[in-house]
Amino acid sequence: MMMSCRLAKSFSFIRLFFLRSSNNKNNGSRLRFPQFPADAFSAFRSSRYRSVMSASSSSSSSSNPMSREDATLLPSVEDKYGGVRTEMTHPMDPSLFSSLLRASLSNWTLQGKKGVWIKLPKHLIGLAETAVKEGFWFHHAEKDYLMLVYWIPKDVHTLPANASHRVRIGAYVINHYKEVLVVQEKTGRFQGQSFWKFPTGVVNEGEDIHDGSVREVKEGTGVDTEFVQILAFRQTHKAFLEKSDLFFVCMLKPLSLEINAQESEIEAAQWMPWEEYTKQPFVQNNELLRYMIDICSAKTDGGYEGFTPIRVSAPDQQGNLYYNTRDLHSGH
Repeated sequence: MMMSCRLAKSFSFIRLFFLRSSNNKNNGSRLRFPQFPADAFSAFRSSRYRSVMSASSSSSSSSNPMSREDATLLPSVEDKYGGVRTEMTHPMDPSLFSSLLRASLSNWTLQGKKGVWIKLPKHLIGLAETAVKEGFWFHHAEKDYLMLVYWIPKDVHTLPANASHRVRIGAYVINHYKEVLVVQEKTGRFQGQSFWKFPTGVVNEGEDIHDGSVREVKEGTGVDTEFVQILAFRQTHKAFLEKSDLFFVCMLKPLSLEINAQESEIEAAQWMPWEEYTKQPFVQNNELLRYMIDICSAKTDGGYEGFTPIRVSAPDQQGNLYYNTRDLHSGH
C-alpha cells in the first residue's frame, strides 16, 4: 500500500509538471525543467551500482569456486624460502600484465612474501620490459625462457645469484705401456701450438663428473675408458663469460687403444710416453702442469689416493660423494 501511494504521488507530480510546462509554452515563456540535486541523484546511482555489483559478486562467488580476487592476481606457487614463483604461459596485453603484477605485488607484500620469480617463455619476452619497469631485474636466461626476480622487503636481498661456476675436466689416461693419451686442439688458447695436452672438456648440465670425463675422452679421441678417480681440482675466477671455473683432474683407465680423433675440434691425438710428455717446455714452465705431473706420477706409483664417487641420497635429492676410500677404510 505504501509503495502504491508513493507511485501515485510521483505520477501526480509528473502530470503537474507537464501541465505547467504546457501553460508556460502557451504563454510564450521558455520551457524549464525542474532542478534535482545532483548529489542526490549521484548517491542514488552509486548506491544502486554498489548493490548490483554486490549481488553480482555474491552470485559469482557462490557459483564459481575461484574468487574475484584470484581473477585479478597472477597465478603463483610458494617456494621453500618465503617467496613465490609465477610462470607466464599465455599471451597478455602489457597494460593488463602491469595491472595484475601490481595487484599481485601488493597482495604478496601483505602476505609477508620475500622473493618473487617470474618465468617468461621466449614467445612472451615482450612482457619483460613491463616487469623491469615495476622493479624486476634479470636473473638468468636459457634457450627457451627468461627468469626475472624481485625482492619485496626493504632490506638487502638474499636471493641466490645465477650459476657462478663452469665445471670442466682434464683426463689423465695412461695405458700399461706407460703412455699417456694426449691431443692438440684446433681451437682455443692452444690453437696452432705444438703443445700436447690432456684431453679436456666441459661437464654438461645434469651430468656427473665421472660420466662427463668418460664422454669427453670418447668424443675427442674415440678411446673407450673407465673412470678411476678424481685426483685433484683447481678453482679460478673471471674465466669463460666472467664466470668462475672448476677444473677436475680425472684419472681414467683405457678400455681400448685405437684413436679416432674428432675432426671438428682435435688437430691430432696420440699415445705419448709419459716421460716425453713431462719434458715438454710448456709443461716445465707451467706451475699448474708441474703439480699435475707430480700428482699423476704419485698416483701411478701407488703413493697417492684420489677421490672415488659413491652414490648417496639426501632428503630431497640424490648425488655423488667423492672421497678417499683407502684412507677412510684403513682407519677402521
